[in-house]
Amino acid sequence: MVFSNSIFLFYFLPVFLTAYFLTPSRFKNFVTLIASIFFFAWGAPEFIFVLSGAVVVDFFIAQFIHKNEGIKRKIFLTIGVIFNVSILLYFKYCNFFLDNFNVLLDALGVQSISFTRIVLPIGISFFVFHELSYIIDVYRRVKPPMYDIVNYALYIFLFPQLIAGPIIRFNEIADQINNRKFQDTIDNRLIGFFRFAIGLAKKVLIANVLGVQADNIFNLPYEELDTSTAWMGALCYTFQIYFDFSGYSDMAIGLAKIMGFRFPENFNFPYVSQNITEFWRRWHISLSRWMRDYLYIPLGGNKVSVLRMYFNLCFVFLISGFWHGAEWTFIIWGAFHGLFLVLDRVFLIKLFSHIGKVPRVAITFFIVVIGWVFFRAGTVDQALHFLNRMFVYNDSINGIEASPKLILAFCMAVFFSFLAFIPSIESLPEKIFSPYSKTWKYAIGSLVAGILFIISASFITSSGFNPFIYFKF
Repeated sequence: MVFSNSIFLFYFLPVFLTAYFLTPSRFKNFVTLIASIFFFAWGAPEFIFVLSGAVVVDFFIAQFIHKNEGIKRKIFLTIGVIFNVSILLYFKYCNFFLDNFNVLLDALGVQSISFTRIVLPIGISFFVFHELSYIIDVYRRVKPPMYDIVNYALYIFLFPQLIAGPIIRFNEIADQINNRKFQDTIDNRLIGFFRFAIGLAKKVLIANVLGVQADNIFNLPYEELDTSTAWMGALCYTFQIYFDFSGYSDMAIGLAKIMGFRFPENFNFPYVSQNITEFWRRWHISLSRWMRDYLYIPLGGNKVSVLRMYFNLCFVFLISGFWHGAEWTFIIWGAFHGLFLVLDRVFLIKLFSHIGKVPRVAITFFIVVIGWVFFRAGTVDQALHFLNRMFVYNDSINGIEASPKLILAFCMAVFFSFLAFIPSIESLPEKIFSPYSKTWKYAIGSLVAGILFIISASFITSSGFNPFIYFKF
């Protein structure tokens, strides 16, 4: 089940919210947990028992970590980390490792291994990162463990963030789960619906339209691809993935706010970044912070030699790329960004300080677009062939024509992506999505949300194209 389909919008969400608002505060967590398990089981019923078992195991591991001292705490932490990483390695990477092992065997003239391919549970990467956050925060004594397994299971299964984030660290939400009256107000319900409608519109009216064109172009045979078409495909995907993922994040944050939860922001106009370092402070912010606090800093962070710091950066982004998908294209994408993070620190930021903001943004955007080609391509060969068409001019073939609908969606994508060039605009979302002091502001927000919701719903019922890119991660 996805946020932008008819079943969720017209059946699941109204039924859940009705039950949620009618339920006394002390039972809201239980009702939300049942709804969240149903939400996940709708799309992956065969995995619900596996993940529920993992939740129970981690619940008791955290208790053992909290109750023990010294070496025993480290042993239980190690067990917890190995247990959760093993889940991720098995479900997400087993096929990848066996496929590459068979390639090696074939190269050596040895018969390859036959195996049954493992199905990937949706959102498994986010699930494991939340589990790891829990046991590590308990180990660091940032927060004590939860002693109510319903509350802990809700942290893991909470349906707004269950499938594609944002990645909510345990210490950020523990108090909100334990105290359901924390922000359960009519103001937050109205603002949450407005935020949800904004995200739904970004997803349906922009990302889906661009996604159709991007898929058509990336699926073209190499010989039918010309330079202008290749650039169109790369740019369409660049804006598609931003509005798809940021739209999902807006919907998740909005739904959480309706229920009285505060989720961290996940995007902040990433395409106005003036270098790759800044890009990763604006793009998928919850992942960047997770990698920083649970991987980069434990490796030594910046408090090591310069060469070790560069190694740490490259290693973290290799892991980040591999986290996104079990393909060499994702590893190359991670290495690509890791390389530019190192180059930023070595000389790029200083070099580009002598040129204006617009050229810096243009260069950074160009680098990001090239990276997205590897992210989108099915294979490394396809990515290289696609880049070849982008940079070796070939216009002898009739490209794909752009429809008025596509042109409108593309123009909206460009406008809203670079809107933060206006200095006062960057802080506008914070003002819009904060509690209002005037009744007329709520009225306007509700009206806009209602219009966007109706328009988006009409698009959903008339279109069969409705994927979420980050669901497969």
